[in-house]
Amino acid sequence: MSTSQPSAFASFSLNGKDMTSSMINSVRVALGISGAVSLIIGIIITFWPKTAAVGLAVLIGIYLIVAGLAYLGIGIFAKGLSGGARALDIIFGVLMIIAAVLAFSNLAGTTAFLAVFFGILIGIAWIVEGAVTLAQLGDAPSRGWAIFFGALSLVAGIVLLFSPAWGFVVLFIIAGISLIVLGIIQIIRAITFGRGVATPAA
Repeated sequence: MSTSQPSAFASFSLNGKDMTSSMINSVRVALGISGAVSLIIGIIITFWPKTAAVGLAVLIGIYLIVAGLAYLGIGIFAKGLSGGARALDIIFGVLMIIAAVLAFSNLAGTTAFLAVFFGILIGIAWIVEGAVTLAQLGDAPSRGWAIFFGALSLVAGIVLLFSPAWGFVVLFIIAGISLIVLGIIQIIRAITFGRGVATPAA
């Protein structure tokens, strides 16, 4: 008797065999919804990246307001906290709310700042990853691929550091295209899942 191991792509390893009709329909709905959401978000990111980036800035601003109010509430109303802890919570909450107000007052500037910020973070991460890969060549099973990957990661990271906003836009669009492809695959999977399978009684 064989057992299947779960994977990161569990939806692709699902099998309609031994599922009831209602279970198959539930899986189809879940795959269809997730595929449609991925497709819509991917299209927005790919064809309207500026709008999508502004939307991301709005979501971050909303998060800052909610989190800031939460910290303020903890600092003001929570019992059992020391005076120092209350003060830190209140200060942190006020700072987050101020950041949210500044973000909403200039969404274009906030979007540009986020693009540069995330571009720099990704660039640093790629440089570190490339350096670590090259430093561990002795343990690599395939030195050629390790050298290629490490060098590519270093170069891409350095390029991204010198033009973080442009690099982030490119990565953003690539992510959008990937979501479109994934969404289409999920929708096709939803349509074809469980076809031709004899289902047991529910």
